[in-house]
Amino acid sequence: METLHFLMQGFDVATRPTNLLVALFGAFVGTIVGLLPGLGPINGVALLLPLAFALGLPPETALILLAAVYLGCEYGGRISAILLNVPGDAAAVMTTLDGYPLARQGKAGIALSLSAVSSFTGSMIATCGVVLFAPILAKWAVAFGPAEYFVLMIFAIACLGGMVGDKPVKTLLSALIGLSLATVGVDSTTGVYRFTFDSVSLSDGIQFVIVVIGFFSVSEILLMLENTHNGQKAVKASGRVLFNFKEYCFTFWTMIRSSVAGFVIGVLPGAGATIASAMTYMTEKRLAGDSGKFGEGDLRGLAAPESANNASACGSLIPMLTLGVPGSGTTAVMIGALTLYNITPGPLLFEQQPDVVWGLIASLFIGNVILLVMNIPLVGLFSRMLSVPNWVLVPAITVISMVGVYAVHSTTFDLVLMIGLGVFGYILRKLDFPLSAVILGFVLGEMMEDNLRRALSISAGELSILWGSPITLVLWALVVLMLALPGIRWMRRRKQIKAGADATAA
Repeated sequence: METLHFLMQGFDVATRPTNLLVALFGAFVGTIVGLLPGLGPINGVALLLPLAFALGLPPETALILLAAVYLGCEYGGRISAILLNVPGDAAAVMTTLDGYPLARQGKAGIALSLSAVSSFTGSMIATCGVVLFAPILAKWAVAFGPAEYFVLMIFAIACLGGMVGDKPVKTLLSALIGLSLATVGVDSTTGVYRFTFDSVSLSDGIQFVIVVIGFFSVSEILLMLENTHNGQKAVKASGRVLFNFKEYCFTFWTMIRSSVAGFVIGVLPGAGATIASAMTYMTEKRLAGDSGKFGEGDLRGLAAPESANNASACGSLIPMLTLGVPGSGTTAVMIGALTLYNITPGPLLFEQQPDVVWGLIASLFIGNVILLVMNIPLVGLFSRMLSVPNWVLVPAITVISMVGVYAVHSTTFDLVLMIGLGVFGYILRKLDFPLSAVILGFVLGEMMEDNLRRALSISAGELSILWGSPITLVLWALVVLMLALPGIRWMRRRKQIKAGADATAA
């Protein structure tokens, strides 16, 4: 009953005219950013973060805006995936496998409308999960001391390396780059200057906004300049615009299964929507067996990743709100937004800032309805936006990025640093290093250091505090499991190849 009371309080915050307008604007912008290939939710949230701060929006309104953009991007990514065969973001990669074949068969309207309903189902189930589980986890999280938090953050980084199947080493290296960037500036305990290179501008450390916009927006601009000047040619959404009842029933249980799985994966720190969509797609393909036409335009192959990535996006808010640990790259940016407002995410947030927390959770319900109502009628408009040429997009993103960064401190040094990090981010992307891991490492860096220092000061320098409680032991066991996963997958793959070779020889 208490949860229901707080949720009603949240709806009171979320339904204020300003917050409703902000949610509508965020959902629209998010969908556009999501459908433009390569941008994705981190870019969307990163671009609007300094804007929200500069406009002087209250913290609950700023979070509602960023959450609406996040959800909008997850919805929007499917449009370019279906019509162009180019995913709007990494989470929509699996959507291309069956979405684009459906569009080629003249079923683009069916694919777009069914994927919109799948996204809505995934988000709604996950938001109900947030309402049920976030307060429980917040109460449980109070038992976490500095040592537990430190090991939890190691687990978050291990999750990144363990669950990203094809490049675990690059992912862990990216996280380490993020951790090293977090060490720049004055040591909060000793007051010693670290890695500042005698620059006064670096004495406060590298600002979060600069890191995010540099690594994502500037590197994306450089990649865009590499590619064609013209927009890509999309498949026209012809034939039936809406799916029928039979098609909905055919995919209903796929949506439910994928939504629940996506939510659970989203709750794991560092896992994210990309992993959720890939795992659910493969699961549904396995369940369908020979009866499925996955890769040729199977509706289940469209519904599974779309339900999962949206459910995961909402699920990733749970570790962010309850533990202060980002569940994905985008929630890492949202933690940065909270710190700009001097709000510390964690278990006490539910007690100290109930309007912020419950206003955000209630806005997820409203944002989902807005996005569903927006996405089905406006598919034609959104699909036309895919033909916007890069020579229009690049200057627009550049201006927004530069204004956003300059607005924080009003120094030209920040702009130079942003460009420098952007070039570095571009090199990392060319070498196939995941940038979301860099952001997660950067966000976790300061928190890891603070919690390690607190734990060691409690134990008078004894390292045994880091494995001295049942919670830390469980977390260390999970860390070992996550780090072992790539090796287990490699062994299994070798066995399969060997078995296939033996069968061929026989």
